[in-house]
Amino acid sequence: MQEHRPEDATDPRSEESDQSSRAAVGRRRRHSPRNGAPMAFRVCEALTEALLYIGLVFGPWALGTTEPWSTWIMNWIGYTLGGLLLAKNLIGWRAHYAPEKWAVGAKSSQSGFFLPRALTGALIALNVLILLFCLVSALNARATYVFEERRQIYYDQFLSFLPHSYDSRASWFAFWQYLGLSLLFWSARDWLLTKSRRELHNEDRKQEESPGGTMHRMPDRLKRLLWVLSLNGAILGIEGILQRFSGTDKLLWMVEPMFLRAAEFQFGPYNYRSNAASYFNLLWPATLGFWWCLGQERRMSRFSGARLGGGASILLLPCTVIMAACPIVSISRGGALVDLAQMIGAMALLLGTAKHVPWPHRLGVAAIFVAALALVTGLGWSPLVERLKLMDKDELGGRMEIYQNSQQMLEDYPVFGSGPGTFSSVYQYYREEVTQEWKAQAHDDWLETRITFGWLGFALVLAPLIVVLLQWLWGAGMPIRRELIMMLWLAIGGCLAHAKFDFPLQVHSILALFLMACVILSCANRRG
Repeated sequence: MQEHRPEDATDPRSEESDQSSRAAVGRRRRHSPRNGAPMAFRVCEALTEALLYIGLVFGPWALGTTEPWSTWIMNWIGYTLGGLLLAKNLIGWRAHYAPEKWAVGAKSSQSGFFLPRALTGALIALNVLILLFCLVSALNARATYVFEERRQIYYDQFLSFLPHSYDSRASWFAFWQYLGLSLLFWSARDWLLTKSRRELHNEDRKQEESPGGTMHRMPDRLKRLLWVLSLNGAILGIEGILQRFSGTDKLLWMVEPMFLRAAEFQFGPYNYRSNAASYFNLLWPATLGFWWCLGQERRMSRFSGARLGGGASILLLPCTVIMAACPIVSISRGGALVDLAQMIGAMALLLGTAKHVPWPHRLGVAAIFVAALALVTGLGWSPLVERLKLMDKDELGGRMEIYQNSQQMLEDYPVFGSGPGTFSSVYQYYREEVTQEWKAQAHDDWLETRITFGWLGFALVLAPLIVVLLQWLWGAGMPIRRELIMMLWLAIGGCLAHAKFDFPLQVHSILALFLMACVILSCANRRG
């Protein structure tokens, strides 16, 4: 005879099953983006952010990262960041956790997400091809230059139909440097594209701080990154100005350089004033665009209630003024001309294209450049003016001689080049006279890249810039106002223009900052 149970009676086995299923659901929830990442993942994220800041601050202060010891420190920072990126992916795979990324418009349709993925895949493929080009050149060396003996040791066993190098040591050094920079790029990109916990929390609670929702807010991680770069750049500029007018010939008042020992050649921690000018010309437009976007965000926020320019963003104005003045104070002719052109371009872009912007904000942009020029006037224009007058007489500082000698190098190494990083080793054999100075750089990054990489490698190096532009046009990423994007392209354009007459992209700290600008552009979404 069966015993009838009350309707509310529970089966112990059923209760245990329910508890186990609830526990499983709880575990899944703990690993969902909305309910927090695994502890190990959060530790890796925190270490990634800290190392990014350390590397970007350390680079310019470590004598511009122009010495082997400082370059290797930056290389190891890049390798560590790459290891952290790998660890985050392994932790996510093991815990079935996928952090929520910025991908505006990506969820609308499967077909609409194909192009962003394809562009990212193309960027990865090009990066791998550049590294393979450098690696094969170093492994398949045609010669090794022995600096102590001032001679080259040639190898008979090499494959001429593959990339090869005429100085294996220099090409190996270039490979390890580019590997570290590549890992820095992808680690920074992954970190920037990941939404912060506050952003996820606000989305869950649907806290719209503006009529357009959270899209008016700049991503938290991008804000922190730009704050670190802007404040560090301003402090660097103050130090450079004080060092210049103190008359010392020691970098940071401590280090006497081996070359270019006169104080007028130096600026701040940089042994060569043009490199310092390139660094500041890369940074101040980004700071200006950052200030503009924060002002627009504050104006559109329903919580602002305060006047434009209020809050912590007001600190970005003097930072921009100091950094915009530095290229002129450094008396770098190329840097000063690029700086003035960027000032005109920034005013045209921000004031000419901005709509519905109050007049105080427009006056603020003009006031920045007036203050920068006033600062330069107070510090003195005369040294720069005197150098500009000599531009025709000194043949661009002796560059015409380098350009003439380099033409034969282009003809001798057309396809694969002489090997990454080998210009200094090879140039000595192309001097018309022994009495001519042995140059370490071509003072033309476009020319030097064609010589050392050949037309094949040069195309590989140039292609990622095109992909970065296409990613902003058709990619999926962070919502960033177009004013910041325009300022970043202005900064990159100025650096590429200066690179035609100098070698900013041969300096690790400048190249790292250049890549960070490309990281932001590759993470941006025009539709945001």
